[in-house]
Amino acid sequence: MSDTATLEQHQSVDQAHALVDRLEALLEQEFNALKVQDLDQFEVLLEEKNHLLAELGHLTGVRQPEDADKLGAHWNEFRSRMMACRDMHRRNEILIMRKLDAIRGALESLNVSDPTSPVEVYDRLGQIKRLRRMRGFTEA
Repeated sequence: MSDTATLEQHQSVDQAHALVDRLEALLEQEFNALKVQDLDQFEVLLEEKNHLLAELGHLTGVRQPEDADKLGAHWNEFRSRMMACRDMHRRNEILIMRKLDAIRGALESLNVSDPTSPVEVYDRLGQIKRLRRMRGFTEA
């Protein structure tokens, strides 16, 4: 391999590491935005993350996970850092799923049409609105 090709490879690896630095910081910001439910900030970060990933794909030629195996040994640190980014992304995804589950649970608890629901809901006057329960024939 010529000196020029080796220099270009090192420059590509250095550029990739700079992009991974930005990606790691962005994933951390994304996590913080999700924790405080700042969806506007999350959307901005999501757009930037997608742009960074596209840049990394263009720079490295990695489009699919198996493409990373074709990179030489000088890309090993890059690969391990990208795996760490994948884990950070999964952490963010888990947080989103938990928040969605909590929202679904809250919405389900507001559904007062279920006569077996143990949930007591306040009416407009702030009084507890008890659900009328139908008595079974054994309770009568």
